[in-house]
Amino acid sequence: MGRVYNFSAGPAVLPEEVLQAAANDMLDYKGCGMSVMEMSHRSKMFEEIITEAEQDLRDLMGIPDNYRVLFLQGGGSMQFAQVPLNLMKTGVADYIVSGSWSKKAWKEAKKFGDARCIASSEDKTFSYIPDVDALEIDDDADYVYICENETIYGTKYHKLPDTKGKPLVADVSSCFLSEPVNVEDYGVIFGGVQKNVGPAGVAIVIIREDLIPEEELPNVPTMLQYKTQADAKSLYNTPPCWGIYICGLVFKWLKANGGLEGAKRRNVEKAQLLYDYLDQSKLFKATAAKEDRSLMNIPFVTGDKDLDAKFVAEAKAAGLENIKGHRSVGGMRASIYNAMPKAGVEALVEFMKKFEAENA
Repeated sequence: MGRVYNFSAGPAVLPEEVLQAAANDMLDYKGCGMSVMEMSHRSKMFEEIITEAEQDLRDLMGIPDNYRVLFLQGGGSMQFAQVPLNLMKTGVADYIVSGSWSKKAWKEAKKFGDARCIASSEDKTFSYIPDVDALEIDDDADYVYICENETIYGTKYHKLPDTKGKPLVADVSSCFLSEPVNVEDYGVIFGGVQKNVGPAGVAIVIIREDLIPEEELPNVPTMLQYKTQADAKSLYNTPPCWGIYICGLVFKWLKANGGLEGAKRRNVEKAQLLYDYLDQSKLFKATAAKEDRSLMNIPFVTGDKDLDAKFVAEAKAAGLENIKGHRSVGGMRASIYNAMPKAGVEALVEFMKKFEAENA
């Protein structure tokens, strides 16, 4: 069987060039006689891998010198606890709840202090991004938290909230490296890499240095302290070496293909193909508010559960994998991350046209 078009929300499609490079290195990385999966994380060779990966990420995002880059374990979900454990100094934080992932983060933070939901779009099944122009930020809040791209509901912040000077913490798991960003707009940017950057098991945290506690926090587990990880340059314990290596290959692939400006250009083009079809279709309908649509995750429905199920089954048979939507939305979802080729979206649209003609 040849490679399929994988529309999974994560673990997700990776660039074929990256997979081929990793395959070539599998048994013998650069003549060392072993795989990256076998080498010591204390070795000079792995030190070069992680140092180069960090520098390439800094180049791609324009990360200022006063921000630290941490390669951690636990995925994005670990950060739901690690953020409040390290940043909630006064015991207060403000959360904007725009979907399942920000809601989970908010609920987790409530275990550690007064995590306030200051805006929500749950009233319309998270189909839009809440108004961020007139937020009532608590004077005592240590930070304001968002999930910038909600994977399940296909919504994206196209304007960041005014946090009244409070640090903005953003979960960017499903839009990481999909477009240029101004890192200085954030106090913390984090994401699980399994959607747009690498294999499951790695989280990348980009944190402004002044937000890292200066002293060890007495009631926070050692492994969950940003200070521990920053002081050790992500090598306090054995990191997810293979995952970091793959992330490094993806960074190089992005740099060789126009950087984040090139990524955004391709992502806009791909998303527009699918949205244009959905907006004129008489059978399919996009579920996210038009002004808040994501370039990465595009949920859509027919309005008939049986027809949705038929579409998913026939799409799979046609080599369009993992198109089923999340159970909270139903229908279908196409995740078209950086590594999804334009040809994959074109194949999906052509299949949808055929399905509509046969089932309208």
